[in-house]
Amino acid sequence: MKLENIKNYIGGKFREPTGGQYLENYEPATGKVYSYIPDSDERDVEAAVGAATAARSDWAGLKPEERAKWMMKLADAIENDMDLYVAAESKDTGKPVSLARAMDIPRAVSNFRFFAHTITQFSSESHFMQGVGINYTLRSPLGVVGCISPWNLPLYLFSWKIAPALAAGNTVVAKPSEVTPYTAWLLSKTCAETGFPPGVLNIVHGLGHKTGEAICSHPEVKAISFTGGTSTGKRIASVAAPMFKKLSLELGGKNPNIIFADCDYEEMLSVSVRSSFANQGQICLCGSRIYVERPLYEKFRKDFISRVSGLVTGDPHDGETNIGALVSEQHMNKILSYIDLARQEGGIVLTGGEKIIAGGRCSQGWFVTPAVIEGLDQSCRTNQEEIFGPVVTIAPFDTEEEVLAYANGTGYGLSATLWTQDLNRAHRMAEKIESGILWINCWLIRDLRTPFGGVKHSGVGREGGLEALRFFTEPKNICIKYH
Repeated sequence: MKLENIKNYIGGKFREPTGGQYLENYEPATGKVYSYIPDSDERDVEAAVGAATAARSDWAGLKPEERAKWMMKLADAIENDMDLYVAAESKDTGKPVSLARAMDIPRAVSNFRFFAHTITQFSSESHFMQGVGINYTLRSPLGVVGCISPWNLPLYLFSWKIAPALAAGNTVVAKPSEVTPYTAWLLSKTCAETGFPPGVLNIVHGLGHKTGEAICSHPEVKAISFTGGTSTGKRIASVAAPMFKKLSLELGGKNPNIIFADCDYEEMLSVSVRSSFANQGQICLCGSRIYVERPLYEKFRKDFISRVSGLVTGDPHDGETNIGALVSEQHMNKILSYIDLARQEGGIVLTGGEKIIAGGRCSQGWFVTPAVIEGLDQSCRTNQEEIFGPVVTIAPFDTEEEVLAYANGTGYGLSATLWTQDLNRAHRMAEKIESGILWINCWLIRDLRTPFGGVKHSGVGREGGLEALRFFTEPKNICIKYH
């Protein structure tokens, strides 16, 4: 059977890569190639920027309500093809079908709908100067913007960037991850089927150092929104910042999960299993460092290990599967190397951390059982570096001051989770924890109106709600003296 060639989507048309070269796209659960991805270069990006430039004035000239209608068409079309998108996302990433259906694709639909509604409520600011006059602020789209998304939540995070950029009146050159490109390919087909205005959204596939670099360095691309690793974020900043482009960088995390003895134990335990290993631990918000107040530690240790060892790792198609395949063989080997490192650093693997051979069609897939590690120093590499897989460390603590030092003791500051029934403690800790988002007695509850992003090495800028619309627009102050 001939494998499908994914194509670039430029100016409303499907186009082969200019260089004629393709990359292999693997299904993680089987370890087999199932499609080919354009190995695009600066020529393809140039064509995409040209198409976006040509479409810019007409798209920006539409009323917000008209842009919103087009975005709602995309949302409705994705929802109508839910089964197709869910199956594709699971196949491309290795995550359980149930997770793609419950989280990934519904959230992508919500992203388009949310920003379609929000742009119609995006108001100007005014400042009255008594006895002098008034200032008011106009916001205009930037023009052509670049959106580069990661492999772990492909359509979810692709749409999280594209939707506000389009809503604000920009035209977009977008690059999905070359590791998980398929739902972006389906989105380009949906654009064509719905008659979405040509050139407004252009999707160029390829490698980061070629396609991504070309987007970031193009002089007509006025802003870059990127989600991914911290090292790549540094490279993007080094290219884009000297060109005075606007930058939004949502980068890595090494997130603490802090558990006090007065927590709602059963809810905490259930959520902590999920926050540790959802999407095989391949979510930047997963709590990979678990700190438990000492009086509760032994009970938690026993119950947590029991729950984790009961998780089913295997075929994403199986309704009983909790942990699917890791996204690539390279990433699987990275995870296994960190588990070996943890042992070298004196850690004890209490459960999991083993490569397994799943049965049937998945006999060549990339599966690792979820690992819980104890006995590590807080300054060791395992506790300092982002692993981005099904690996967590656990440790006891005695005082607030001690656990705050642990929580803040990495170069990252994306998210944190805190479990306590003490309201004063919750507020006290919330103020002092160095992170862009803090969940108290919950995890991954998202209100799309709120600002999202990290501090320290976890990023620059904020996404979500009005923050995203402000990022993708240029403010102009108008001052009128009338006295």
